[in-house]
Amino acid sequence: MFLFANCIPNNRALARIFIEVNFINSKVNMPAVGDDSPMYCSQQINIPPDLPDVLKQFTKAAIRTQPGDVLQWSAAYFNALSNGETPPVKERLEMPMATQKTDTGLTPGILSVLNRQLSPKKVVSLAEVEQKWKDNCLPKERLQNLMQIGSFGDEFDWLKFFALACSALAGNITSAMKVICEILTKDPEGGAARIQFDQFKELYTYLAQIDGDISEEQMESVFTYLQYHVDKQEGMVQPRNFLNPDCPKLGST
Repeated sequence: MFLFANCIPNNRALARIFIEVNFINSKVNMPAVGDDSPMYCSQQINIPPDLPDVLKQFTKAAIRTQPGDVLQWSAAYFNALSNGETPPVKERLEMPMATQKTDTGLTPGILSVLNRQLSPKKVVSLAEVEQKWKDNCLPKERLQNLMQIGSFGDEFDWLKFFALACSALAGNITSAMKVICEILTKDPEGGAARIQFDQFKELYTYLAQIDGDISEEQMESVFTYLQYHVDKQEGMVQPRNFLNPDCPKLGST
């Protein structure tokens, strides 16, 4: 029941899109008043054979992603497909994580979409991030806040911005590192969520520096503890390792 209740508004919006597209097409082909051009009947309309599949995939993507602004998202979706880029589509439907009053738009699914879209470039421009942020229907104020916290300029390291966004979503550095592992891992869903230890150290160190209350000694104690597990896991670390009660705390509290 919950699933269908959340899908109905978007289906209505999708229907609105289809109506508007058909209306625009009809206006394009409709002769002007007094024009002697021939009227076209339905038998003369040529429907591309792949159109039904395109619309089917589009509808599934919209229902799975649940965009806040269907029209904005739809434009971004088809623009990405036409340019051979990764469209702003979640891999699966997510349940709401916050109330409307506190919802910032960020979810693990959205962060995963952004990472797939932007991580291949490694260094990204503010303009690129702003566009993808808008395409995913995220609030501009949230982006401005992250840019300010990270002191990012016109170009910056995508993974650092990504890690900061994970921290903003998770609320603390331990949960942030768990989200980072779950998104960056190449393990199948529900697996160990392993990532390279070097990458873990880089992103954890960055977030610890942003936090400001985590000492070098504390970070080193975390790395020393994890190294024992990493050596047995072919250079990889997983959430189970740093969530272990024996592991030194990642955060300041």
